[in-house]
Amino acid sequence: MFSNFDFGVVIRALPYLFYEGMSFTLMLTGLAALGGLVFGTAIALMRLSGYKTLGRIAGVYVDFMRSLPLVLVIFWFYFLVPYIGQWVTGASRPISVGAFASSLITFVMFEAAYFSEIMRAGIQSISRGQPAAANALGLTYAQTMRYVVLPQAFRNMLPVLITQTIVLFQDTSLVYVLSITDFLGAASKVAQRDGRLVEMYLFAAVVYFTISCIASFGVRRLQARIAIIR
Repeated sequence: MFSNFDFGVVIRALPYLFYEGMSFTLMLTGLAALGGLVFGTAIALMRLSGYKTLGRIAGVYVDFMRSLPLVLVIFWFYFLVPYIGQWVTGASRPISVGAFASSLITFVMFEAAYFSEIMRAGIQSISRGQPAAANALGLTYAQTMRYVVLPQAFRNMLPVLITQTIVLFQDTSLVYVLSITDFLGAASKVAQRDGRLVEMYLFAAVVYFTISCIASFGVRRLQARIAIIR
């Protein structure tokens, strides 16, 4: 079955695949995870606030984003936002956004909906006695969240946050539809150039599988460590 495989094409393409492709994938994953966590935490606080209007707006946003396929959101942002920008600014031409900016903003917006639900669960897992004690000490709501609730919620939800980041790492391969040279895009270019689709796509699958498995193993170790601390 593997007698006609040319694994030499994979070896020759390794520098391009990792320096060009994987570096972009990891950068996009890190930036999208950081932005999604910050934005998602803000959404979670909106949903838990005493202002019903803010809570409803945040809830609608989360439900809307989680009900859409990610690849559809990527297409929408990349193709429609330039025309929306033209309409808003009154420009004579569509506003250029760029493939990288489109993909990054899309992932941040999309992942924020999932990170917000994780952080909301983490905040609700904190005993109500702790915020009450912080209020008794004279801390404001913002100080209570910053110094008491959020650090504990983040620690409790860290394994789940990393798991969602692993999913994000896998989802970044969807930027291939915008012709961005991520890891999958780099593998696809080499495959089409050398006519070795099976070898390159098989290698890409093995790399994604290996990285995800190692990260998942780390999450299990982290869960065990957090359970011991508790």
